[in-house]
Amino acid sequence: MSFIEFKNVWRSYGDHVVLEGLNLKVEEGEFCTLVGASGCGKSTFLRMLLGQETPTKGEILLDGQKLRAEPDPSRGVVFQKYSVFPHLTVLENVVIGMEFLASPFWGRLWGAKKKEARLRATQILTRVGLDHHLHQYPSALSGGMQQRLAIAQALIAQPRILLLDEPFGALDPGIRKDMHALMLELCKETKLTVFMVTHDLSEGFHLGTRLMVFDKVRVDPHAPKAYGAHITYDIKLNQDRLQQQAQVATLPTHVLNQTN
Repeated sequence: MSFIEFKNVWRSYGDHVVLEGLNLKVEEGEFCTLVGASGCGKSTFLRMLLGQETPTKGEILLDGQKLRAEPDPSRGVVFQKYSVFPHLTVLENVVIGMEFLASPFWGRLWGAKKKEARLRATQILTRVGLDHHLHQYPSALSGGMQQRLAIAQALIAQPRILLLDEPFGALDPGIRKDMHALMLELCKETKLTVFMVTHDLSEGFHLGTRLMVFDKVRVDPHAPKAYGAHITYDIKLNQDRLQQQAQVATLPTHVLNQTN
């Protein structure tokens, strides 16, 4: 039994079909990078995994059970736009996630539980390189630091699935390289199953153990919204550069142009 399975999943909005006929099996610990043209359903795919949206047809299974149709702690998410609270310190930004999990009504912890939450948050922030910035506010952090904070927020709930929607697109090349190294280390340590949308094909090959290309192959000029995208290429990746180059060569030219 696969960890995650899509069984003939469709997603449409009225007459507008966004995704069609998705059949997919993903094992725990895989790092799946998603590429394709803008508007071909990659973010919709993530939202269905998160539970923000449900399939119009078909079903998504997690451990053989139907995926819950609402976000829960088993699924963390990081967006390109930093999802941090500007009025809270770095430490408080991470602690608040544990507080809402442990005390959803009050949103607060006290005493020993509060101390434990702060300790655990500090450990995660140390892991992402923010241990010297615990009491600063997000406005004092660089873009890369804020994205590290967003990742710490996502990891505090110990999710089994991490969803990344172009998380490094706004970072300069040097910081982006550092973030790549951090993600690879975290995934190796935590055994997370990751789905990451990116428009950078080289990033997709570098980070992923599996690269999925979303594309719309059926187009009716008289009814442009009648057909949706699906996964046209699903490539198992490794770290051999020559093999990766050969795999890139199999992709159609229009896909290469759309993702660079």
